[in-house]
Amino acid sequence: MSNATASKSFSVDVAKLRRKAWYQQPRWTRLLGMVVLGFILALMTGEDGNPAERLSAFTGAFESARLWICIAILVGVWALVEFGTPVRDAARQGAQGVNKSLEPTRAMLRSNGWLRLGGLVVVLVLAIVIPANTSLFWQEVLVTQMGIFMIIAVGLNVVVGWAGLLDLGFIAFYAIGAYSCAFWTGHMPVKPPFTVGALESIPFAIVTCLIAGVLLGAPTLRLRGDYLAIVTLGFHEIVYLVAKNSDGFTNGSRGVIGIPHPSIHIGPINYDWTLDPLPYWYLLLFFLVVLIFLYNRLEHSRIGRTWTAIREDEVAASATGINTVRYKLLAFAIGASTSGLAGVVYSSKVGFINPENFTIVLSVLALAYVVFGGMGSIAGVLFGAALLVWLPNALRDYVPEQDRFIYLGALLVIMMIFRPQGVIPSRRRQRELHMAEAGIGDADAMTEPTGGVKS
Repeated sequence: MSNATASKSFSVDVAKLRRKAWYQQPRWTRLLGMVVLGFILALMTGEDGNPAERLSAFTGAFESARLWICIAILVGVWALVEFGTPVRDAARQGAQGVNKSLEPTRAMLRSNGWLRLGGLVVVLVLAIVIPANTSLFWQEVLVTQMGIFMIIAVGLNVVVGWAGLLDLGFIAFYAIGAYSCAFWTGHMPVKPPFTVGALESIPFAIVTCLIAGVLLGAPTLRLRGDYLAIVTLGFHEIVYLVAKNSDGFTNGSRGVIGIPHPSIHIGPINYDWTLDPLPYWYLLLFFLVVLIFLYNRLEHSRIGRTWTAIREDEVAASATGINTVRYKLLAFAIGASTSGLAGVVYSSKVGFINPENFTIVLSVLALAYVVFGGMGSIAGVLFGAALLVWLPNALRDYVPEQDRFIYLGALLVIMMIFRPQGVIPSRRRQRELHMAEAGIGDADAMTEPTGGVKS
């Protein structure tokens, strides 16, 4: 055998050694990962394990149709990603066609104020009529969860969506509003100088939350991004632990009981709220309408435009003479006061509060509602709060309580991958995200500056 033939044979052998088997290709590795993920998902959503039979959860997962449904769904996603380029292109073109066909309608709505007003009236009528024809369970959900979190989301949108400040402790102001109602109605260990009704305590709760927002913001709002988020997280823990450990002031972990229901007595108007949830929904709806009107005016005012400038590029805003700390402090105070209003309504509805009603999980959920719906968009955050509150409750007959938030988390992940601007984003926020992806300035105010334009 010649040297040339031997060298060629050696090269072929080396190439065979370097060649990966078909099951080692990345495509099939991803398929295996999807199958394993399907098995894990089936375990997470299946029956709980039995200490006496440690493998009962595994055997139950294999025997259940849930396993094969999960695997089929994830394999379908894998096939769409690996082989579905024509399908994705067709879907993208279809979505673009739908957007183009809807553009004249959008332009007409933007230019015709009467059409917008008519649409709002229709939405308001539906919000009045539909709850009256639902079950008591859903009326309770509307009040104690959906309506309360819609108000909280509107306030958090001022801080996160308009001013661009990442707040992970917003529920602390909600707690302050609730305890303010308990204090001014005379049901805490420390008595107020005079007592008022639940509705009359709203101005006191708002002022208290304003002061708390200023006290939090004044020394910390020179921080940005992750650092500010950690400070707000610490503020929430301070409020939570003070409420839990101050037995002589907040009654500690035993909570406050006997908070009165709202009542109104003005001239011929005499009405007392009771345990019936429907009147509370109409009260919340009234507050929402007022807040939407005021905040819509605020967004398009000089203050709202200043918040936009700070969010888009704080350095440039400061260079033009804007007192960025002052306006960020104003955003914190206004958002905090809105959360305090929600706290008053909640505490007067349930009549009992304790620190466990205001855990850090609620702050994370409130932020998720705002991001999911569309930061900077009032309609978006209202829709996000309503949908994400409805989803776990809608699954109550099909999914165990401890597993419901798995589906909520999966929905959030999918949303952030395919539509990071939210369901109903503001046009300005959409433009900022496109600028952030292109590396232009500090367009995405949730992060530090990107360092200029990408080459």
